[in-house]
Amino acid sequence: MSTAVFADEVVTEARVRYLRVPGLAGEIALVTLDNGHDHTRPSTFGPGGLASLDAALDEIAAHTPAPAAIAVTGKPFVFAVGADLSGVPAVTSADQAREMAETGHRVFRRLKDSAIPTFAFVNGVALGGGLELALHCSYRTIASTAVVAFPEVFLGLVPGWGGTQLLPDLIGIDAAVTVVVENALAQNTMTPAPKAARLGIADAVFEPADFLERSLEWAAGVLAGSVAVSRPEVDRTAWDGAIERARAVVAGRTRNASPGAVRAVELLDLARHGVDGEAFTAGTAAEDDALTDLLTSDPLRASLYSFDLVNKRAKRPAGAPDKGLARKVTKVGVVGAGLMASQLALLFVRQLKVPVVLTDVDQARVDRGVAWVHGELEKLAARGRLSADRLNQLTGLVTGSLSKDAFADADLVIEAVFEELSVKQQVFAEVEAIVSPECVLATNTSALSVTEMASELEHPERVVGLHFFNPVAVLPLVEVVRAERTDDATLATAFAVGRALKKSCVLVADAPAFVVNRLLTRFLGEVTSAVEQGTPVAVADRALDPLGLPMSPFELLTLVGPPVALHVAERMHEAFPDRFAVGEGLRRMVELGKTSVYSEPGVVDPDLAGIDAGDSPLTGEQVRERAVEALAQEIGLMLDEGVVQAVQDVDLCMLLGAGWPFWLGGISAYLDRTGVSERVTGARFLPRGVASLPA
Repeated sequence: MSTAVFADEVVTEARVRYLRVPGLAGEIALVTLDNGHDHTRPSTFGPGGLASLDAALDEIAAHTPAPAAIAVTGKPFVFAVGADLSGVPAVTSADQAREMAETGHRVFRRLKDSAIPTFAFVNGVALGGGLELALHCSYRTIASTAVVAFPEVFLGLVPGWGGTQLLPDLIGIDAAVTVVVENALAQNTMTPAPKAARLGIADAVFEPADFLERSLEWAAGVLAGSVAVSRPEVDRTAWDGAIERARAVVAGRTRNASPGAVRAVELLDLARHGVDGEAFTAGTAAEDDALTDLLTSDPLRASLYSFDLVNKRAKRPAGAPDKGLARKVTKVGVVGAGLMASQLALLFVRQLKVPVVLTDVDQARVDRGVAWVHGELEKLAARGRLSADRLNQLTGLVTGSLSKDAFADADLVIEAVFEELSVKQQVFAEVEAIVSPECVLATNTSALSVTEMASELEHPERVVGLHFFNPVAVLPLVEVVRAERTDDATLATAFAVGRALKKSCVLVADAPAFVVNRLLTRFLGEVTSAVEQGTPVAVADRALDPLGLPMSPFELLTLVGPPVALHVAERMHEAFPDRFAVGEGLRRMVELGKTSVYSEPGVVDPDLAGIDAGDSPLTGEQVRERAVEALAQEIGLMLDEGVVQAVQDVDLCMLLGAGWPFWLGGISAYLDRTGVSERVTGARFLPRGVASLPA
């Protein structure tokens, strides 16, 4: 492939040195992958990187005497993270895409077909093509701190340099489905080194301090016959069941609307024929075909836009004040001990490792909240995620109290009590009377005005919104809400805490329901309104399937909970009665205590019969059109109101807080690409060529 295609490639050099290892006759040719940058820029493969690896293998082939083995490792902390995604937008033709796919296959296959034994010493993170490079080697060691993953399906791609063929043949099809498809569609879940070894991805695990030395010794033992490597035979009869499961995962999480996910399952199915000779050639040719199609598609451009938002904009939040203004947080108070409050307490103690105290209105609730946090910590320890010492430390840091006097020396107090403005105002008044003037007061409200909440306090400038999303441990977004009088020190502290909690923070104005809940409420309102007009529940609930959203509207309603959805809907109706209605069906669900419109899958609860009794039913296409047009209108209004710094922050919020698919490229990118933005607002939200192929 012409290096002109990736003109700005940071080339990963493959540097060869020849090492003598005790007990081994002959040398080991060690190839180190290094892009010359610090650890903030991991090694990737563009045309230049592949050419360098190809040249290194040429050098080894010409070396006299021939080495006893070839080993590949990475620079400190990184093995390699796959294709150079920064250069992909320059791939605009099918010929360029196919050349990139075929070049990767050709170069990596030299390791698989080598007459000399090959080893991968996975010293750090190995993602995508980096993991595929390791899979082409005969043997693999891994550092105990490393992680591996195939993020391609998450990005709307497929593992296209041998991964869909080699992994099932190594660890079995069911485990491969989990790694390639299921993990990717579960927020790009990584596999830590110990689990990778248990699955069979790696043959040995060593500590990072002396990883290379131990790996070389181990390789010498394998070559000398003193170290045996055994691998279980792959069960070829398991293929049909595993592929059926993979299809169910893709259908459930993307509604089969992600071309990358669908193609990945097809490729995994092909791997049933093994990786010898013509079977492997046929499988990799199918990968070439898939990459040729996907690399020149709008979904991939959209994914790269999403990837850029999450990996760059989220790390440098727009509008955030100077980090140097942040105050130190050495103790946290949590008002409330219900499920949300307890989840927050668990997050704070795990990430900040500071004392966390919960309060509530009676001892039983306090005890339940503290017990829940302790129980979750014990579960983590049982799964090997916490050492016994760390478990004891964290458990001891979480306490409960009936008196808010326990907050006297806290630096941050967050409330997670009932969503009633007067209740929250009273809570803050009580807390303010106890804490220092510098203590930050945060609210986890999902829709109420933070400004009103702080209006009667002596120091309203230290009140900020920290809106977490449920489940707290999973969803990475925090909407940081700046009220009218929130000062920069408070805001800087909020962002610093969010970073320490390993969350992505987006600055939002104190507007009704902020960003995610405002858009989801408008979205859901259009669907429920269609039902009340007479659209059958099943038609309305499946109307959005072509978007590939992770949940249908009524599945989302069940997750959020009808009482919470009703509260937000009522709040939005008060603020914007012309656009937000409060459906009678939703009121009825709450009155009857229903958590779902369904009594069983696909069957509307008999107690809710008649909620679709109107006489103006819509088709699924009409419901979808109304819903996406409503989103475009609402985003335009939010930008006019200054709720966020830019439309990219709306996209970031929906990607991280609502599970909007990466391969749709953020909500504004989807609305632009489908023409909805211009139809509703008269203009695109993003410049042409962003998140889609150039016009």
